[in-house]
Amino acid sequence: MPTAAKLFAAIIFALVAALAAHLYALALPPGRPPGVLREVSAGVGVICGWWIMGPAATRARGRVEAMGGGIRTALTIVVLVVLIFACAEMMDRAIKGRYKTPLDAVLGIFEQALALIPPLAQPDVLGVLLLGGLMGGAVAHWAGQRWN
Repeated sequence: MPTAAKLFAAIIFALVAALAAHLYALALPPGRPPGVLREVSAGVGVICGWWIMGPAATRARGRVEAMGGGIRTALTIVVLVVLIFACAEMMDRAIKGRYKTPLDAVLGIFEQALALIPPLAQPDVLGVLLLGGLMGGAVAHWAGQRWN
């Protein structure tokens, strides 16, 4: 059921995910293009905002609890985007025949995920995710209270 909290959370977390992805893309090595990183991140932000933060904002008893839900939503976005791109890279390598067994391919997902994580440790990316999660949780809670 669509609610104001879900709508606001979907919009805000799409913006937070796209901005964090943009800052992440700026830190990538010169030989690695970002591709559709921003678009996929924004899409994951919409889905996580709608399914995770929207219901959490209406269940929250206060703004602080909703802000905690916002941080959880931002963390979920990061984990899902890293897994999506790690799986895509593994599939690309598997098609090229770089893995000998299926187990090597599954382990390749984690290898690729570990390679994608270091640029996330930048202060600007972490700041956007943290502040965006806090603001997204507070705004979604406000919208849920206002139009409930």
